[in-house]
Amino acid sequence: MSSTSRLAFISSDSPDAIAAREALIGRYGQLPMEEADVIVALGGDGFLLQTLRETMGSGQKVYGMNRGTIGFLMNEYRVGGLAERVAAAVSETIRPLEMEAVTTSGETVFALAINEVALWRQSYQTAKIRIAVDDQIRLEELSCDGVMVATPAGSTAYNLSAHGPILPLDAPLLALTPVSPFRPRRWRGALLANKATVRFDILEADKRPVNAAADHTEVKAVATVTVRESPDRTATLLFDPSHSWNERILAEQFRY
Repeated sequence: MSSTSRLAFISSDSPDAIAAREALIGRYGQLPMEEADVIVALGGDGFLLQTLRETMGSGQKVYGMNRGTIGFLMNEYRVGGLAERVAAAVSETIRPLEMEAVTTSGETVFALAINEVALWRQSYQTAKIRIAVDDQIRLEELSCDGVMVATPAGSTAYNLSAHGPILPLDAPLLALTPVSPFRPRRWRGALLANKATVRFDILEADKRPVNAAADHTEVKAVATVTVRESPDRTATLLFDPSHSWNERILAEQFRY
């Protein structure tokens, strides 16, 4: 990064994040967001993902500092030396997933997801879902609480909680991960090439309704959901070299 990067500071609505934003503006000044090269996002991972969605395709880079809880995607919060940290930061390109969901009433909804596209049962009955990859049926019927396609950026979120694999950010892969699979009970998901297109067909959709969500965009009562990595939309995330994404991935896999 340039040592003269133009910065804009934004924050979530938590008191800690707001106080951090005021402290940083007092020290470094503030540009209108549209004039900045780098957006410094203060909050948690959820706020960072929101910022990435809003800046997608703008050419702006996002440097997050943790003023939330876990902050897996965030850099450590410090007021001093920010210009130098941004100049030395390592950039990672994030490609979102594109979701096309068709509801049982025939409505079609398009949405983007930086973390994952997830489906889950809407009632007490298990969902029954057929899974096709690149138009070839791979699983005729999955009985489960849900299933998701996760990006490398999202592999440490809901995907990890469902015992899915952690993916390096630059891995050309997507994680296909079930949530509480009932039949086939031993199926634990699959790793797919990032060029793959996944289609979920809901079986017995009226009797066993299923919802879908692309990050925070939820669609109720879906009949078919198609997921693919976007070929042309990107966002750029900045990490301190001492705490890069790949280092976090390695550390997470060796935790016990």
